[in-house]
Amino acid sequence: MLLCVTASHKTASFELLERLSRTPDDVAPTIVGMAPCVQGAVVLATCNRFEAYVEMDEPVTAAGAIGVEAVIEAVESATGIPAADLDGAYAVHSGRRVAEHLFSVASGLESVVSGEGEIAGQVRRALKSARKDGTTSPELERLFQRASQAQRKVKNVTALGRAGRSLVRLALELADSRIADWSAERVLLVGTGAYAAVTLATLRERGAVDISVYSPSGRAEIFAAKHDIRPVPADEYARTAAHSTLLITCTTATEPVLGPEHLQLPVGLAAAGCPVSATSGTTGVPSRLVVDLGMPRNVDPAVAALEGVALLDLETIRLHAPLEELQATDAARSVVREAAETFHVVGARQSVTPSVVAFRSHIFELLEREIDRARARGDEDGKVEQALRHLSGVLLHTPTVRAHELAAAGRADEFAAALATLYGIAPAADTVEDAATA
Repeated sequence: MLLCVTASHKTASFELLERLSRTPDDVAPTIVGMAPCVQGAVVLATCNRFEAYVEMDEPVTAAGAIGVEAVIEAVESATGIPAADLDGAYAVHSGRRVAEHLFSVASGLESVVSGEGEIAGQVRRALKSARKDGTTSPELERLFQRASQAQRKVKNVTALGRAGRSLVRLALELADSRIADWSAERVLLVGTGAYAAVTLATLRERGAVDISVYSPSGRAEIFAAKHDIRPVPADEYARTAAHSTLLITCTTATEPVLGPEHLQLPVGLAAAGCPVSATSGTTGVPSRLVVDLGMPRNVDPAVAALEGVALLDLETIRLHAPLEELQATDAARSVVREAAETFHVVGARQSVTPSVVAFRSHIFELLEREIDRARARGDEDGKVEQALRHLSGVLLHTPTVRAHELAAAGRADEFAAALATLYGIAPAADTVEDAATA
């Protein structure tokens, strides 16, 4: 059974992901050593996600729970992060869901920036590292190799790589119609999570230079020092917000962190020398743009009612997403789903292959015996042999087809049980190993 324990920008805080991204190389070997039923492990650790892919010995009772526990204990042992800190910060995929998840990850569909290509290389390196450490298994090898194939197909047959832009880029493209000179904007970035670094890089690409950051969770100084921008302390947040011309929020807060009270301008502020955006109108009121990238929303919708303030939230941004981009993502997910289904069908057929081989070997053994008898009785023209071989083919056809149908439905064990009950047949150990390695 395949299992995936994943913590990403969708489930965990920036701080926790930052700690997990420094995961030592011995996590996968530690996972494998946690329980005898763990047959292999591959760890994918990047700045925005930590994922452990594990193959468990399926007949073991509660194999899934054992696998998750092994991952959590290995992370705690290798990184010193208490298991309690991981509660609620990860998701678990098992069985058929694992392949579709990894294929989506490898194709960039689960990235902060949709369609980004760097993750594909990281997936390949994760498998290479596991091979070096000797922690892969035949099924994990097949899973990761098929993930790379799915990623290449997504890249080749869809427009995701060309059209797949992040919400950040799309939001700032929409802002282009309001901003004449990005270098003249006074920008306040609210949040230091997964979107913040992408937002900052995109702002700089467009020429923004006057950028400060505020963090409701108190991480502004750390983020600012890392990215060479100004941190805003809590007691200066409202004043800085009121003086900013472009405000972008991207926090994981469950309640709004920016409201009308932060943006109210004192009467005559513009005339007193407050920096004014290049988009300011003729009313004398500074024109300010607020971009809310939070989910749930970070900005109180009431700010849109303030004079001179325009609000772009996720709903508005998605409505303006180019049709090409939406179609590209849909097409990419279709490719991923198809690849995942193929992975399971092939895997199911491989799982029943040892039983089919054992059954056919049994029939062929009986066939050769009967042919020898026919020859001993004078079958000189070979007609009896020909009839026997035809009959054996007919007899093998339906059980073989039925075996593959059962395997595709996840019932390969029923075919194996039937063989054991009716014929006393069990697959040879080397046949099972060869099928798993195929």
